[in-house]
Amino acid sequence: MTEADWSMWMAAAQKGDAVAYRRVLAEAAAWLKRYFARRLPPAMVDDAVQDTLLAVHEKRHTYDPAQAFAPWLAAIARYKWIDRLRVMRRVEMTALDDDIPTADHENDVTAAHALEKLLALLKPAQAEVIRLVKLQGFTTEEAAQRTGQSVALVKVNIHRGLGRLSDVVIRGGDVD
Repeated sequence: MTEADWSMWMAAAQKGDAVAYRRVLAEAAAWLKRYFARRLPPAMVDDAVQDTLLAVHEKRHTYDPAQAFAPWLAAIARYKWIDRLRVMRRVEMTALDDDIPTADHENDVTAAHALEKLLALLKPAQAEVIRLVKLQGFTTEEAAQRTGQSVALVKVNIHRGLGRLSDVVIRGGDVD
């Protein structure tokens, strides 16, 4: 793509050509990413690109089709870059430690594994409706539609399945 193409697309966009407008914005976005990648920290590049594209959109009526598009875009990008530099100067940057604490999910994983082992002891129809209604929050009507069971059968399977799970947990083993 040449600079002349950009200018032609922007002129067509000003006349209402949506395809040309999308094309010039896509090309501009790619150019802006390269422009800001050389001037800003990586975490700020996408925001700067979006800010600039928004400014292009808001000021598109000021573009003069007799002039080249690239310098017009570069001028807007330069102003947005300067705005970012001002923000960087005002905002205190804090270095993060290499050892960032994370939450321990061991109990959650263990509980989920134990629950799946318990549900495996049930008939598949019982385990399925318990997962849908009790774990995923579906109504009995929605569970009936998803499983092909009647609403009454869904309720019976939940009741019997939970009763069986209770017996297994209380007695500490598989109950027939």
